[in-house]
Amino acid sequence: MIVITETERLILKVFENSDVEAMKTFWGDREVMEQCNGAIPHEHLVKVQEGYSKCHDVNGLSVYAVVEKESGNVVGAAGFNVQDINEPVELIYHFAKSVWGKGYATESAMACVKYAEQHPKVKKVFASADPNNKGSLKILEKIGFDYIGMKWFDDTNQEEPYYEKSIK
Repeated sequence: MIVITETERLILKVFENSDVEAMKTFWGDREVMEQCNGAIPHEHLVKVQEGYSKCHDVNGLSVYAVVEKESGNVVGAAGFNVQDINEPVELIYHFAKSVWGKGYATESAMACVKYAEQHPKVKKVFASADPNNKGSLKILEKIGFDYIGMKWFDDTNQEEPYYEKSIK
């Protein structure tokens, strides 16, 4: 297990093949992904896991498995979609319904930003969320992201509130 960072209640680690089953509870769940372009078909989750693991190997930054320390279970994902490490990276977080309301998204997002601050090439992080996802928008403001305005996203085919945070 390659641990990236820890908080009081969570461990963020590089995704492993053994995490694919747990990924079904967030990325493979229709309700969890309702405002994020829909659930990922279960048969595609192995490729997602492999892609994020490779992204970490190449860039030293990726989306990571979030492990609840108390149970030892992977309960979500948090980290960065990286197109080009020299460009702003996108913060994302998704959690299984069973842990909604525990503050894990805020806790893991804060840990991710602190981790990005240590990366020599990351200068800016951005994030967006469905306009109806008030919880995610509140998290971004709580962890110090600045609201820039509405921006069109082709992947979700809609305008979304767009936030940024300068790292360096």
